[in-house]
Amino acid sequence: MRPLWLLASLLALSQALPFEQKGFWDFTLDDGLLMMNDEEASGADTTSGVPDLDSLTPTFSTMCPFGCHCHLRVVQCSDLGLKSVPKEISPDTTLLDLQNNDITELRKDDFKGLQHLYALVLVNNKISKIHEKAFSPLRKLQKLYISKNNLVEIPPNLPGSLVELRIHDNHIRRVPKGVFSGLRSMNCIEMGGNPLENSGFEPGAFDGLKLNYLRISEAKLTGIPKDLPETLNELHLDHNKIQAIELEDLLRYSKLYRLGLGHNQIRMIENGSLSFLPTLRELHLDNNKLSRVPAGLPDLKLLQVVYLHSNNITKVGVNDFCPVGFGVKRAYYNGISLFNNPVPYWEVQPATFRCVTDRLAIQFGNYKK
Repeated sequence: MRPLWLLASLLALSQALPFEQKGFWDFTLDDGLLMMNDEEASGADTTSGVPDLDSLTPTFSTMCPFGCHCHLRVVQCSDLGLKSVPKEISPDTTLLDLQNNDITELRKDDFKGLQHLYALVLVNNKISKIHEKAFSPLRKLQKLYISKNNLVEIPPNLPGSLVELRIHDNHIRRVPKGVFSGLRSMNCIEMGGNPLENSGFEPGAFDGLKLNYLRISEAKLTGIPKDLPETLNELHLDHNKIQAIELEDLLRYSKLYRLGLGHNQIRMIENGSLSFLPTLRELHLDNNKLSRVPAGLPDLKLLQVVYLHSNNITKVGVNDFCPVGFGVKRAYYNGISLFNNPVPYWEVQPATFRCVTDRLAIQFGNYKK
C-alpha cells in the first residue's frame, strides 16, 4: 500500500501548475512572514526520534476566494474591482493583499477567523468606514497598510500586536488622545499626505508609544510638533509649511539620528537648537529659505550627511561644518549638498571641508536665479 500512496502523491504534485506571481505588493516582505513556528519547523516526533512525514509535507488549503491567487499562506486579491472583503479566506493565511480595489467599508466579521494574519494590505481602495470591532480577530497582525483611502480618522481599536501602521494619503485632520493606547509593540507610523495641522494633535496623542520611525510629510504643519514620542530615531516632516526651528523645538528628540525637514519654508534656525541632537547622523534641510549654514553643525560629532541645496545661502564660512581642532568629530562627513544656492563657490576655502571623507562628497554649483 505504501508504494501506491507515494505514487499517488507524486502524480498529484506533478499535475499542479507552478505558482506565478502577478502584480504583487509594492513593499518588501519580511523574512519572518512565511516562517513556521517551532513546532511546525521541527518536523520530528520528540518521543520516537523518527521524522513525522505528515509534518514534512506542505499543506495546500482548498479555500481561495474566486479570482484570487493563493500560495502557501499568502492570499493575493489585488486589482480585482472588489467591493468588499472576500469570503472563503483560509484561516492559516499570514498575508492578505487587497490593494487596488473598490472596497468602501470594513465590517465587523470581515476578518473573522484570521487569527494568524501577519500583514494586511488595503492600499488604494475607497474605505471610509471601519467597524470598531473589524480588527478584533487579528491578534497577531503586525503590519497594517491602509494608505490612499478615504479615512477621516485613525481606525479605532487597532490590534495590540501592531508594529507598523501606514495610513498616509487619507483625509485625517485629527489625532485624538488614546487612539494609540495599548500599542506597546508599535515602532513605525507613516501618516503623511493627510491635512494635519499642529492643532490637530491632541495633547497626549502619542502617549505610551515607543516609536522609532514617524513620518508626517505633505501635511499642513507650521512648526515641529512638541509632543511626539521621545524614543524616535527618525522623524520626517518634509513638504510642510514649517517656517522656523526655535530653541526648544527639538529638546524632546535627543535620540534622533535622521531628521527630515526638506521642502518647507524655514528661514531661521535658532542658535543652539541643534545641540539637543547629539546622535544625529543625517539632516535634510534642502528646498527651504535659509540664508546661511545653520549654526551648531560642527558640534554634532556623529553627523555625516547634510542636505542644504536649493536654499538662499550666500556664504559658507571656514568653520561652518567642521570643528576647530582634531579628534573632536567622531565621524567624518560623506555627503554635503550645497548646489542651487547663490554661493560664490570659488571663494570657499578648502579648509572648510577638512572633515569630509572625499571631495566627491561635496556638491556645489548649478545655481539658477
